[in-house]
Amino acid sequence: MRKAELDALFTRMLDENPRASDINFTVGKPPQAEVDGLLKPACKDLGVQNLTPFHTETIVLNMIGTDRRAIQQLLTTGSCDVSYHLPGRARFRVNVFSQRGTYSIAMRQLPTKIPSVDTLALPPVLKQIGEEKFGMVFVTGATGSGKSTTLAAILNEINEKHPYHVVTLEDPVEFVHPQLKATFNQRELGLDFDSFAHGLRAALRQAPKVILVGELRDRETVEIGLSAAETGHLVLSTLHTMDAGQSINRIIGMFDLEEERLIRIRLADTMKWIVSQRLLPKVGGGRVAALEIMGNSLRVKEAIMNGEAEGKTFYEMMQQAEPFGWINFDEYISRLYADGKITEETALAYASRRAIVKRSIDSVKAERGEKTSDIEGLRMDREYSRS
Repeated sequence: MRKAELDALFTRMLDENPRASDINFTVGKPPQAEVDGLLKPACKDLGVQNLTPFHTETIVLNMIGTDRRAIQQLLTTGSCDVSYHLPGRARFRVNVFSQRGTYSIAMRQLPTKIPSVDTLALPPVLKQIGEEKFGMVFVTGATGSGKSTTLAAILNEINEKHPYHVVTLEDPVEFVHPQLKATFNQRELGLDFDSFAHGLRAALRQAPKVILVGELRDRETVEIGLSAAETGHLVLSTLHTMDAGQSINRIIGMFDLEEERLIRIRLADTMKWIVSQRLLPKVGGGRVAALEIMGNSLRVKEAIMNGEAEGKTFYEMMQQAEPFGWINFDEYISRLYADGKITEETALAYASRRAIVKRSIDSVKAERGEKTSDIEGLRMDREYSRS
């Protein structure tokens, strides 16, 4: 299979599945496209019922090409990350990995258009992040929850308003930002630098105002990121955590016990915002983002330095700071249900505290005149007291 044939295959898969977010090639399965979070077979008319090891290995060789770093990484660690460009159509972030002696390919389609806070219908408070002059901003969530898209929207706000120097360290480069007011230098792991820690250390000598780190993968990267934030840089990065509290604990957990107090103080001083995301199935198809947004305040700093306590949890702080644009997952999910964007089952499945979301749903149902309980046929037993 030559590259032209591979491009034709990807084009057909995208034509069949316009809303596809991922493409998957696994031995023993047909080519698959992920649509709205679910995998479905693609290109059935090609006559390929199940992919063979030869099929996937041929695709891998065409994707990696002459990238020696990727080949060495695949052979030594069992997986590698590369990018793939489908001319005039799409870009992909690709992970190639071995499993049971064969190769599998997971491809994430990257949007070619730079999103904005308004076009994504994100809360307006996210525009404030682009106005920060220094500190750390964390965008967290599971793989495929839209973290990179949200970060791209925040960087777009900076690009449209401020003549800053922005350096991004990515694996791979996902959104290619145009040169508007800001000056962008986008560097790719493996191509322009060998590790996030080394790339971040070098970025401090490149005179940026804003630094994007694709992922805080280890303690060294976190430590350099904190130092960059402390010396007047705005550092944006991602974490694979589910909510604000877990994000704080993950960072602190990267350090030794004797360093915990110092890290808590440094994190309390540098953390500006934590934005967590979950993608929920939408009524009528597609997916919709649910967000949790927490900024910094004296109460948040105290909780970071001393740990959460009864009546002093991040969850409660977000509830009480709603007038400032802060919000927790449960409130956001309840709003999505009230707007008719998600079902009750989805709301409860993705809630952090189901009882709270259930009460909100019952309140919405009561306002609509709908039943809030399945219990029927209750009546007074007037004979009970007489007996």
